[in-house]
Amino acid sequence: MKSIFGLIPVWSGKVIYNNEHITNRGTRANVNDGIGFVPQGNRVFDEMTVLENLEIGGLHLPKDRFKEKLKKLWRLFPELKKRKKQNSGKLSGGEKQQLSFGRALMPDPILLLMDEPSMGLSPKLVSQMMNHLQKINREFGKTILIVEQKVRDVLAICDHVYSIKLGRIAYSGPPENLKNDTDKLQQLFL
Repeated sequence: MKSIFGLIPVWSGKVIYNNEHITNRGTRANVNDGIGFVPQGNRVFDEMTVLENLEIGGLHLPKDRFKEKLKKLWRLFPELKKRKKQNSGKLSGGEKQQLSFGRALMPDPILLLMDEPSMGLSPKLVSQMMNHLQKINREFGKTILIVEQKVRDVLAICDHVYSIKLGRIAYSGPPENLKNDTDKLQQLFL
């Protein structure tokens, strides 16, 4: 994920996005081209308020566009609106995850990369997070690429699945082919 986003170099292979070779292209160019990234671990700027975190995500947006995006995010994450002046370090794990999602959505990406979005969340919060991902996909029209260990949770919401083993695609297809095949799931994902 970090290589796709341009944070670390690609050692071999290539990254193609919108039929364009973007291997080792800088992060700024990727953001400008519509790629967003949510790193693992509910990463937010703890010493900043919720609103300040979102302002960082929308730093390059004109004020009116930022306000428009903010209204959409408040509808998606009403809990964050209530805490907009609160330091982000005092949020729960689930709220930090929502803030991380919101910050990544501010620049209005076409493709949203998510690295282990369930990391550190309780089963109840994982379920809520998966619901948020579905809304982001359906209501915001975002394509989401998720790397996730909680495979069954992702299978319940995704349209397409890839399994990569030793740097090669071991499976590419609809989730329905895997949902009830425990042996295949273990072979592909363990």
